Amino acid sequence: LVIYKGLTKTNKLHSETNKYVSAKARASLIVSLLEAQLLNEKEGEIYRTVRNANSHTKGKNADIVTYRMSTGFEAVLGYLHMTNQFERLDKLISWCIETVENKSI
Repeated sequence: LVIYKGLTKTNKLHSETNKYVSAKARASLIVSLLEAQLLNEKEGEIYRTVRNANSHTKGKNADIVTYRMSTGFEAVLGYLHMTNQFERLDKLISWCIETVENKSI
């Protein structure tokens, strides 16, 4: 996705990639998904369960709240993948990419 933008400088490529994959970006995306009410009941339950779970680790570039929110977002995507809900997974990922590209977060 980012590679197709024709970026050749490492720093610019890294900066652009972080808009999609950093813990801060993932936390912002899950907030946007929740505000738009795009998660179903099961997905919301998975997000909250993982976000609220006790963890003995934290991200090196994120505070604990951002890290937990990001981890909850990852858990939702992982759940969809592990349960073979690929169409739903694609729908959420496409929405997230569009949101980042439109700078709606």
